Amino acid sequence: MPMNFNQQIIDEFRANGGRVGGPFEGARLLLLTTTGARSGAPHTVPVACLPDGDRVLVIASAGGSPRHPAWYHNLRADPRVTVEDGTFTYQAEAVVLTGEERDRLFARAVEQSPGWADYETKSGRVLPVVALVAGDPGPPAGPMGDGLKRLHDAFRRELALIRAEVAASGPRVAAQLKVNCLTLCQGLHVHHSREDDFMFPAMEGRHPELGPALERLRAEHAVVARLLEELRTLLAADDVAPAVLLAEVERLTAELEAHLDYEEEQLVPLLNAG
Repeated sequence: MPMNFNQQIIDEFRANGGRVGGPFEGARLLLLTTTGARSGAPHTVPVACLPDGDRVLVIASAGGSPRHPAWYHNLRADPRVTVEDGTFTYQAEAVVLTGEERDRLFARAVEQSPGWADYETKSGRVLPVVALVAGDPGPPAGPMGDGLKRLHDAFRRELALIRAEVAASGPRVAAQLKVNCLTLCQGLHVHHSREDDFMFPAMEGRHPELGPALERLRAEHAVVARLLEELRTLLAADDVAPAVLLAEVERLTAELEAHLDYEEEQLVPLLNAG
């Protein structure tokens, strides 16, 4: 992509918490900053990404160019990179995948989005698959309440992407889509566990009047956990139909969005007040 077009996407991504419009509306993107192999200067580009549990995958397609993109050459020289996902900015280690692992994960990407195979054919090269292994991102910057809202918006955005991906599925659910769902499940489980174990007790100590609201939020966590477990069970089946999966995701979405709205109403003002 031309540099000025890249910068427009970068600016829009940063201004809108990871959301962009135009040809990349609804796409899974992140901003990847590498260190120039020759210049030593930071170099930021928007790249498509794929969830893969505790790591994120990027593919050095360069739009089907016969040459590897500059960011790939940079991370081969220095695998320490910075990732922006719209909510967090964090340091990561870039690992170029090889052999069976690379082939398996590229095939999984192609199963969901055949355009990757088209890029590889057009390029005449084997497209590198790179895993970005994150360090601890830490809390979102700024007031705690605003950070909680941004994190919630990331879950809302992911649910919207998954619903769109399921709706566009063919007669069966692609393996990568299953991974997307399972990654969301894990992220929600970790987030709610941290709230139950740390944030809620701390807030209860400072604001005893929140007791009833926090009890409701804990009960809603239990409901969401049950729905997540039902979703995991469904995803374990080999022959899950997209319509059945979509119904489960919609059920989770309705419950979770109501929960997130109530939590923000109750907690964000107090968290921002300090």
